Amino acid sequence: MRAVLVLNGPNLARLGSREPDVYGAQTFADLADLCRKTGEELGLAVEVRQTDDEAEMVGWIHEAADGRIPVVLNPAAFTHYSYALRDAIAQRTAPLVEVHISNPSAREEFRHTSVVAAVATGTIAGFGLQSYVLALRAIAQSAE
Repeated sequence: MRAVLVLNGPNLARLGSREPDVYGAQTFADLADLCRKTGEELGLAVEVRQTDDEAEMVGWIHEAADGRIPVVLNPAAFTHYSYALRDAIAQRTAPLVEVHISNPSAREEFRHTSVVAAVATGTIAGFGLQSYVLALRAIAQSAE
C-alpha cells in the first residue's frame, strides 16, 4: 500500500466544537476515521496527524519529502502567512494537495491568500470533510 500523510494545522483538533456553523459538527476523530477508511478503499495507508506547532508541521513536510510520501495538507491558519511551510512544501518529492473544509475565498479578506497554493499540486476547498476524500482520490490517481 502506498503511504499518505494527512496533515492538519492549528485548531483542527477542535473540530466539532470550533465554529460548527463554518466547520460542521463532525469531530477530528470523525475526520481521521473518514480519511483512514477512504484510504483503505483506495489502497492507501493513511496516517492522520494534527499540530498547532508550525515547526512540527515543517518537520512533517520534510519527512514526507525525504520519504517521497504524498501529502494531503490542511495548513489552517498557516495557509495565510507561513513562508517556512511554503518553502518546505517547495521541496516536495510527491503530490501534495492543499485542502480546506470551508471555502477561504468566501470568507474574511485575510483568508483569501494562500502562500502555499503555488507550491502544492492542487487545492480543494469548500466541500467540508469531503475535501479530504477528494484529495485522497486525486493522490490515488496521481502518477507524480
